[in-house]
Amino acid sequence: MASTDTHLPVLFHEALEALNISPEGVYIDGTFGRGGHSGAILQALGPSGRLLGIDKDPDAIACARRLFGDDERFVIRQGSFAQLEQVVGAAGLLGRVNGVLLDLGVSSPQLDRAERGFSFLNDGPLDMRMDNSSGVSAADWLNRAEADEMAQVFKTYGEERFARRIARAIVEARSTQSIQTTRQLAEVVSAANPAWEKGKHPATRCFQAIRIHINRELDDLKACLDQSLRVLAPGGRLAVISFHSLEDRIVKRFMRDAERGEQFPPGIPVTEQQRNSQLARIGKAIKPSRQEVDQNPRARSAVLRVAERRQ
Repeated sequence: MASTDTHLPVLFHEALEALNISPEGVYIDGTFGRGGHSGAILQALGPSGRLLGIDKDPDAIACARRLFGDDERFVIRQGSFAQLEQVVGAAGLLGRVNGVLLDLGVSSPQLDRAERGFSFLNDGPLDMRMDNSSGVSAADWLNRAEADEMAQVFKTYGEERFARRIARAIVEARSTQSIQTTRQLAEVVSAANPAWEKGKHPATRCFQAIRIHINRELDDLKACLDQSLRVLAPGGRLAVISFHSLEDRIVKRFMRDAERGEQFPPGIPVTEQQRNSQLARIGKAIKPSRQEVDQNPRARSAVLRVAERRQ
């Protein structure tokens, strides 16, 4: 069995190429994980290059310090990439960053470690917090939320067709025994789901939805994308790897709107400067090769989008 402290980055070479790394550049790894991307960026940097890593997960922070703590070019900060502007500003690097990389979603070590509570495949405490030292756990939320609130979360973040039916089943189940483990939740959701999809566990969508809700993942993503415009230097790259349609839709729309700039009524003559286009999209969306998906099935839904800060 592979170590739970390892994580194979998806679209690894494509993401590094997208950053267009300069040896003297300044880069942000907004989702350090287990350091796969960070390690490669550091290898490409020269003595004057800099890399700033960010991650919510205390385990990721410990890994960063163990792997790269002695490298003077590298700094790690615990927190959300929604604090991007604050973190970069504190380092005196606003407007000087040559590349920002975001590898969204949950990492393999988080999924594989039962005690983190992200996966229905391994029974463990129902936690799901990226930072398990603060905030409300999945169990806390599930055992107090109203059925309507849960149904809305399942429908919005999991695109679950049977959101209301599953929410009512959770309320009924917790009335006799609180739901504290991933197995308990998976069994309740599976029993309430009348139409299992071939090749997909019936609890997949609900687990995804709860994780996104507990960690404010989509709100954090929107905040980070907006702040990237003030962080990047002219010509700096923004590279984002998404793993489901909700994330990718946000990234796609953000890059499109930042490229279009200000919208004016038809017929009004405006200059490019007045339009204030802030990004230029680089190429089309990039997806994993068949070979990569065969080697790492978790890569199958990944999408990489890249944009460059205009001068």
